[in-house]
Amino acid sequence: MFDSTRRHLLVGALGLGLAGTLAAAPVRADERPVTAEELRQIEASLRQAGFTRWGEIEFDDGRFEVDDAIAADGAKYDLELSSVDFSIIKRDRDD
Repeated sequence: MFDSTRRHLLVGALGLGLAGTLAAAPVRADERPVTAEELRQIEASLRQAGFTRWGEIEFDDGRFEVDDAIAADGAKYDLELSSVDFSIIKRDRDD
């Protein structure tokens, strides 16, 4: 009886410890999906800047990030766009 009770207590304590660890795992509050309206405005901004295609678009660290944007001349860039007016604030050539 004592061993069974002790085992249940140990399993319960381990379960609580694991639950506490999972609850304490960092959640990135600054990452979120891009809304349909944001996507429309981002794509308009990219086209206006001369980009013809692009890959993944995400919101992270307070700005929009666009991977593998292809410029009219065929060069590939990773871009960061303003979350205020969707203007391109950073472009890194992706060779």
